[in-house]
Amino acid sequence: MAGAGREVSSRARPAEAAPKKAVTLVALVAATYFMVSGGPFGLEDLIADTGYGRAVLVLLVTPVIWSLPVAMAVGELAAAYPEEGGYYAWVKRALGPFWGVQEAWLSLAASFFDLAIYPTLFTRYLAQLWPPAAHAPVSIVIGVGLIAAATALNLRGARSTTNASVFLGVALLSPFVALTLAAFLGPIHDSVPSTAVADQARHATPLFAGLAVAMWNYMGWDNASTIAAEVKDPARTYPRAMFLAVALVATTYVIPVAAVAHSGLAPAAWTDGTWALAGEKLSGPRLATAIAVAGMVSSGGMLLALVLSYSRLPLVLARDGYLPSWLAKVSARSGAPWVSLVVCGLLYAACLGLGFKRLVQLDVVIYGGSLGLEFVALVALRVKEPGTPRPYRVPGGMVGAVLIGAIPMALIAMSFVDAQAEEGGGWVVVAVVAVGVTGVLLHAAHRLRARAPRSPGTAIT
Repeated sequence: MAGAGREVSSRARPAEAAPKKAVTLVALVAATYFMVSGGPFGLEDLIADTGYGRAVLVLLVTPVIWSLPVAMAVGELAAAYPEEGGYYAWVKRALGPFWGVQEAWLSLAASFFDLAIYPTLFTRYLAQLWPPAAHAPVSIVIGVGLIAAATALNLRGARSTTNASVFLGVALLSPFVALTLAAFLGPIHDSVPSTAVADQARHATPLFAGLAVAMWNYMGWDNASTIAAEVKDPARTYPRAMFLAVALVATTYVIPVAAVAHSGLAPAAWTDGTWALAGEKLSGPRLATAIAVAGMVSSGGMLLALVLSYSRLPLVLARDGYLPSWLAKVSARSGAPWVSLVVCGLLYAACLGLGFKRLVQLDVVIYGGSLGLEFVALVALRVKEPGTPRPYRVPGGMVGAVLIGAIPMALIAMSFVDAQAEEGGGWVVVAVVAVGVTGVLLHAAHRLRARAPRSPGTAIT
């Protein structure tokens, strides 16, 4: 941390070793890929609702108006301020402790819902090979086991986790390379039977509905910032990693969709598991099985990478006195925040019973609040610390720094309005208000503890 925050933290842990600089460019790109995407899985609803042509259009436009602005902002901030805690450290430095805590809490609260999504998806893909996995209590047990495995691997440190992401990325994308080749090199197949009326109804969906789905599939570019202190040469590595990851995500979305469009599969037939159906139609049951396994790899890889990111938030909040000090304990061997990892794992498991759609809506809306603070921090730090070296800068000067957040935040606002308009959407408002109030209370409790009389030598925890 900078300024006063850095001084307090240093006095509180004089013997603590600096994080190991173990994360390379390739490993950071792979980890970012899983923090954002995890492959083409999740695009089924987009294809079914909009058709192939619109789906490809949305997948090409969304990185430009949604992903690139966030990646550019993260590239500048992470290169200039490569600190443990990432976006929490930036917002705190720019706007003060209160808003820093709100940023960390909003991100942490979103993670409870976000990381419960991936075990849920894992069991859905597993159910294509083993049907009992689709139903409780088997699905819950498998989900808890997956969270435990991701937590255990993260206990080995950031290097082990990001290197595993490289391996998982290769395993995930290999079946889609085979599917793409089979689609483009093989004959055009007959479409899955569907009536013209059904096609027309599904494709009449407004373009914004497809864009909202794509936003979730392109969300999370700032997550890798929380391990900035563990990245080799972060000033050069982060901007390069962000742009490479944007290109990789967009490519691995657009090419498989275009390939399946060439195969003749009707958009109206797309549901959960259709990637495997496409593989079976194009190349037989072996490819279908490989794609189902890739779906599990996707969910497991995203869970693994996101546990790495979010587990650093309780660590830095504990170091700054907002959470109990025991959450700041790290492994002497790997440097991993082992107490934070275990506690977060338990909270993720507790959210497994919520429905998939509810988890996604909460994730997107709460994440939007934290993203807004990051865009404000980008501008505020330009004003407050103009002399800070910035190896990468968002182009366009101050005007560019202001405008870069306009479209992403407009999209978040539209998503919130859309969620409210749906049946039962009122609970989204209730949940957002509850999360916001909790963040305010967290900061207020810290200030009360700081003002309370203490015996000499007593530390604030």
